[in-house]
Amino acid sequence: MVQDLLADWGPFGHPLFQDPRARKLSRVGVVDVGSNSIRLVVFDGAARSPAYFYNEKVMCGLGKGLADTGRLNPEGKTRALDALQRFQSLADGLGLEPLNAVATAAMREAEDGPEFREEIERKTGLKLYVIDGQEEARLAAQGVLLGWPRAEGLVCDIGGSSMEMAQVSRGKVGNRETSALGPLKLRDVKGGKKALRNHIDSELNTLKEALGATDDRLFLVGGSWRAIAKLDMVRRDYPLRVLHEYRMLPDDLEETLDWIKNTDPEELRSLAGISSGRMALVPDAADVLLGVLRVFDPKDIFVSSYGLREGLLYEQMPQVLRDRDPLIEAARFAEAKDARVPGFGKALYRFIRPIYAKEPLALRRLVKAACLLHDVSWRTHPDYRADVCFDYATRANFGGLSHAERIFLGLALLHRYKNSRANGRFDALVDLIDPEDVTRAEVLGRAMRFGAMFTAQRAEQMGTLRWQPKERKLGLTIGPQAMTLYGEVAQARFASLARALEAETEVVALSRAKPG
Repeated sequence: MVQDLLADWGPFGHPLFQDPRARKLSRVGVVDVGSNSIRLVVFDGAARSPAYFYNEKVMCGLGKGLADTGRLNPEGKTRALDALQRFQSLADGLGLEPLNAVATAAMREAEDGPEFREEIERKTGLKLYVIDGQEEARLAAQGVLLGWPRAEGLVCDIGGSSMEMAQVSRGKVGNRETSALGPLKLRDVKGGKKALRNHIDSELNTLKEALGATDDRLFLVGGSWRAIAKLDMVRRDYPLRVLHEYRMLPDDLEETLDWIKNTDPEELRSLAGISSGRMALVPDAADVLLGVLRVFDPKDIFVSSYGLREGLLYEQMPQVLRDRDPLIEAARFAEAKDARVPGFGKALYRFIRPIYAKEPLALRRLVKAACLLHDVSWRTHPDYRADVCFDYATRANFGGLSHAERIFLGLALLHRYKNSRANGRFDALVDLIDPEDVTRAEVLGRAMRFGAMFTAQRAEQMGTLRWQPKERKLGLTIGPQAMTLYGEVAQARFASLARALEAETEVVALSRAKPG
């Protein structure tokens, strides 16, 4: 079976999410007991690119005051136990397998951590695994690999009481280290701002020496980093409020960190919709991030919504599943669940593929995803279908998709249903991608709009497109079975595609073979 799956590997090979090994991962519950928050996440859908079926967080502050007392915060323990009892009840009600539960810095450092762990198991039945800093770094890095299979760079995961770093390259986690640079720990540093900066730089230089050579790309993991990214979006008036794969350049980020330092936290909180508990950690986290920029000097900074919890799911995946493209797997799952004719996306891609025969792999990948998703919003009211398609692509929970690629995919799906986008609602987002890509997305949309006219046909019956880019000639060879579908509307859509390509057309109609 494994060899069959490997032989069938490809963007339109056997849907691996239907394999029993992958289906076991289709609904998995994970609990993360951190120093500041406790969260339950239930993953569902295509295992390689899971959706968040359930997601709940409680800000408990277990690590608050730990440096002074050596013990977990008493109020935090009460809130944590209440939250874990609730999470276990939810898991039982959903019929989940035993929850995968891990605890990090506060639980591993507190003298009463083992005692509290036993109390949790006794009262909830939940078996909690307390992991060390290097394991925390590894799992967070695996979470990044779940969304970025080809990630190359340094993963930086900040929690309440610690900060971890790990190298990722070629789908593997390399060197990793941990430090006491969590915001809750920094509050205990004495001596004012200068002493705090020296402490942060000292810790970071130790990390840098231990990690060795690092890449110029930095992946930020953790709630405090995401809060800072939200504020960066607000300051820049960035129109796509999707945190995953949000890109920041060092100079822009330094401006945001300076703005955070000189602005009232309550004002910042209301501007970005950040909880008060999270906002309380942001100023200290901002000091750490400034230090990371000073010491590691990254050239590219990306935010990852995936971290330790996703890393726990990745840990359970067979390699054949890890090797799949998360975007394509998610698109295939969506088609199987929501399209009118599941499986037609494959035929549609094969039909329009000649237009993209000489295009780069990165573009062909987006074309494949678009073909799979071209019909998943059909239940939307026709007057709003194009807009909803755009919103679906730009805001969907997809991994392996940059912001520019989201917008490209959204435009292509919009033009699958409508030639024009005259209302201007999307202009701010469209401005984020190159004009050439806007044109390519329009062409793709019109190609799918034309190909969808043959939905009733199998791939071999749809006819054949021919594209000669140098001569600007678009040809269509169509057989008798498909000719009945090549009516007035289909002809108009073919002409629309040709105009988008600035091409002349040639249609060849094949006759039905006569009996011998």
